Amino acid sequence: MRVAIFSQDQERTVKSVKLSLESHGIESFLLGNKQLSKDVDYVVVTGGDRGVRNYFHQDLSTTVPVLGINEFESSGYLAQLDLKEFPTFLNRLKKTDFTIEHVTRLGVKIDGKSVYPVLNDVAIFSSKSATLVEHVLRINGEEVWHDSSDGVIITTPIGSSAYSMSAGGPAIFQDSKVFGIVSVNSLDITRRPLIVSDDSSIEIDDISSSLRCEVVMDGKDRFKVDQMVTCTKFPIPANIIRMRKDSTTVSALTRKVKLADDLLNMPPSSKLLLKTLEYEGSLTQKELSTKTLLPDRTVRLALRHLLDKGYVKRRVSLRDTRQRIYEIPK
Repeated sequence: MRVAIFSQDQERTVKSVKLSLESHGIESFLLGNKQLSKDVDYVVVTGGDRGVRNYFHQDLSTTVPVLGINEFESSGYLAQLDLKEFPTFLNRLKKTDFTIEHVTRLGVKIDGKSVYPVLNDVAIFSSKSATLVEHVLRINGEEVWHDSSDGVIITTPIGSSAYSMSAGGPAIFQDSKVFGIVSVNSLDITRRPLIVSDDSSIEIDDISSSLRCEVVMDGKDRFKVDQMVTCTKFPIPANIIRMRKDSTTVSALTRKVKLADDLLNMPPSSKLLLKTLEYEGSLTQKELSTKTLLPDRTVRLALRHLLDKGYVKRRVSLRDTRQRIYEIPK
């Protein structure tokens, strides 16, 4: 068995993964920017869900199954295992005692030029928030609506429980052969999210705003768009190794319902920190104090509350091991 390891700036994690593989008699090598050779059986990707997405953004044509690893004790949608438990699953990997989920990817063209396929979603917004974007939606060449809204999101089933759901979109189970389309805060109050077959061609055309419009790919990269974005099912799915039986959609819904209940009784400082982390991403305690203008002691107590509830996780900074970083688990 031969395994490739894909990692971005996580030397300690790579070393741990490589030692675990070698202790089980599994040959491994660091993939880096190389293309996969034909004799690779699996790819182990570090960095959690984000790392798995980054890997599939770079390798467009691979069919080699991928096992995602989280560096910390939290499970993801694409990366189910954390680093501490990784060695206990290696015998199952050797025996092929797992399932492979074929995750649909969304192929994207911006003004006629192809970019990398996404796993979660494509979002079209103005470069400045709260600025209206006008667009026309066409499905298989037929106009569905002409709308003015904050933007529009096209999502895969696995991405439906993320940004799309927060914008009022439906939860879509992973094995559904569909895509979701959400117009965000439309001026037309009767506008509702749409579900279309994943064989459809989705066109967002005649895009205009008072400012520059951008396409946000999987919440990561931004590309300027002048007129049109076209989305279709990418012919090669992402093959994800599943060691556990789990439903992404159900677990996401359960967490969101529980969070909604907890928010009613949550201290205002905890709510503020949670929303700040949701908007800003990973931050240190000092950065949270600066952005929220809350006293250090209040931030510390609010973080303890959020950690106990499991709505925030803490990890060690890779740049400075003395520094702690707080973020919302994916």
